[in-house]
Amino acid sequence: MLRIRIIPCLDIKDGQVVKGVKFMNLKSAGDPAELARYYDTQGADEIILLDVTASVESRRVMIDIIEKVSSEVFVPLCVGGGISSLEDIRAILRAGADKVSLCTTALEKPSFIREAAAAFGSQCIVLSIDARREGSIWWAYRRGGREKTGWEAITWAKWGEEHGAGEILLNSIDMDGTQSGYDLELTRRVAENVSIPVIASGGAGSLSQIYEVIVKGKADAVLVASLLHFNHVTIKKIKKYLTHKGVKVR
Repeated sequence: MLRIRIIPCLDIKDGQVVKGVKFMNLKSAGDPAELARYYDTQGADEIILLDVTASVESRRVMIDIIEKVSSEVFVPLCVGGGISSLEDIRAILRAGADKVSLCTTALEKPSFIREAAAAFGSQCIVLSIDARREGSIWWAYRRGGREKTGWEAITWAKWGEEHGAGEILLNSIDMDGTQSGYDLELTRRVAENVSIPVIASGGAGSLSQIYEVIVKGKADAVLVASLLHFNHVTIKKIKKYLTHKGVKVR
């Protein structure tokens, strides 16, 4: 097993880090550059920066914020939101990011995954899947979780891997911000159907829930937001707990 990564997620709206519940009712959680610097010193393995309203507002991701954040951290930085062209990806990488996260544009133009991977390498392309459950099926959503697509999430993950994605960022809309635990079944089913790393996202509320999504959900990495932003726990405490439980962390 690869060593587990602990990844803080900074959702950005109007230049500030925000966090809501099920992608709604966003409230401010601080300055992105300051938080990124703090998480870097705390031992974050990567940082993910998501412009949560860029796709909805049909605008590009904020390059100035990427530059500020990248200047404050020494760990890999992944950026998503509002990416619609190879030129957007190039600009984001030039601003200091190491990876990009694709969601809406990939769903609207699936060939974009292959084009991006060919241009920048699969290691740079993270397929972000915002999934909501309906009965026994999880559907992939676009535009910040607002629009349902015809793609079933597990099928979409497999398709994404086959066409060049190097990693899956799996977001459970149902669990997002609830702090009631990750969607273990969704995470496990995606992880079992792809061979690329799966980052579990949405619902972290305790150390035991983080452990569960690794052991039961078979996640390769864990995204954490509310737990960190509102000082419920630190990255150091998460890693110490997981190590005590026998999980190999970075």
